[in-house]
Parts: sequence; structure tokens; C-alpha cells
Amino acid sequence: MSVHSFQANLSKGEEIGLDNFKGKVLLIVNTASKCGLTPQYEGIEKLYGTYKENGFTVLGFPCNQFGGQEPGTDDEISGFCSLNYNVTFPLFQKIEVNGENAHPLYKYLREQAPEDIGLDENSSLYQHLLANSPELLEGSTIKWNFTKFLIDQDGKVVKRYAPTVNPGEIEEDIKKLL
Repeated sequence: MSVHSFQANLSKGEEIGLDNFKGKVLLIVNTASKCGLTPQYEGIEKLYGTYKENGFTVLGFPCNQFGGQEPGTDDEISGFCSLNYNVTFPLFQKIEVNGENAHPLYKYLREQAPEDIGLDENSSLYQHLLANSPELLEGSTIKWNFTKFLIDQDGKVVKRYAPTVNPGEIEEDIKKLL
């Protein structure tokens, strides 16, 4: 099994098989428009623009499970991303990434890479979760918006990055896979 085994709906509703991305290095990210980490869209789009001709793409999955920070409709989210961050990578319909209604892709991603790399216990995000949602610090749950998964050309999960890991910090790992 690989990420290529799953399907998801693009923001406009069209179902697409992730097997369409075979042979590409992927960065899969759960996103939100009203989060303190939302400016990461800029760095993610920069990575996409720099490496898309080399076989790299980003798949953005909006999610409203963390502090209600993605309340908009799929059209509103898409418009916000385009207008504010010139996002051109594929955006999908809003999904859940944790719990019994989690999208099957995210259940798989969590199983394959259960721990966040780079979640600093001294960070404000870690302290916020510890004080307000300690259950999110346990197990393989997605901790917050902008958790990132790096996927190789065969659809295998290579690494999971904490929400606070800046997109630029992932660039060397992307280049190694291209």
C-alpha cells in the first residue's frame, strides 16, 4: 500500500486518485486559513514553484479540527489561498485528519509516520497543546495545522514534520528525493 492507493476530492469537488501523482515527490500538508502558521503557505508555494518542474508537488488538505481555524467553504478557502498567497498547488476539499471521521489518507499517513520531527517541547505550540489539548500530544494524532508529510516517488512516507517546521527547512530533504 502507498499514498497512491487513496482518492480525494479537489476543492472544486472532482474526485482524483492519488495514483495521478506516481513518480512525483509529494509534500502533503493539512492547512488552515486563520492560524498563526498560515503564513507558511508562502514558503510551501515557494517550494512548489521551485521544484514542480523537477517532479515535486504539494497537496493541501484544509482542516477545521484545530481551534476552528478553517471555518470557510471550499470555495472561500481556495479564494483566500489564491488571493493572499498565490497558491497554485492542488488544494482539496476540507477534511478531518484525526478521529473516527479522519480521511483514510490521513489514517494511513499517521500509521506510517507516527511522530512529528521537530516539535520542540519549549515551543509555544507545544506549551499550548500541553495546557489545552494534551491528548493531541499522545500517539500518532496530527498535532495542529501545517503538519507536513514528505512522500517519495513510489508513494511511501519518508518523514513527518511538526507544524512549526518552516517549509524552507524541508528543502534539502526534497532535493535528496528528486
